[in-house]
Amino acid sequence: MTQHDPTVRMRHMLDYAKEAVDLLAGKEKADLSRDRILELALVRLVEIVGEAANRLPIEDQSRYPSIPWKGIVGMRNRLVHGYDAVDLDVLWDTIQVDLPALIEKLERILR
Repeated sequence: MTQHDPTVRMRHMLDYAKEAVDLLAGKEKADLSRDRILELALVRLVEIVGEAANRLPIEDQSRYPSIPWKGIVGMRNRLVHGYDAVDLDVLWDTIQVDLPALIEKLERILR
């Protein structure tokens, strides 16, 4: 498998999404504003999920229409380009709500 193999990109998405969800386990939303290192780690993990999605060619993305590719890449873009205005509520919801659903879909695809 090479970096250009679409399963490598999807595996990266899965691994980093899982790491973000695991990092938030047992935490409360207020922990994000109290723990700068936690916030930065989570932002970076979600950025990587989006970057891996962005690097997956459109033809490969179109094979999996249940994955919200534009939303994932859009979140990455918001985090990178809006680095000075990260909405911690949106980050929390992304990790708590969106990533578990993404993880489930990616696990099914990668089986």
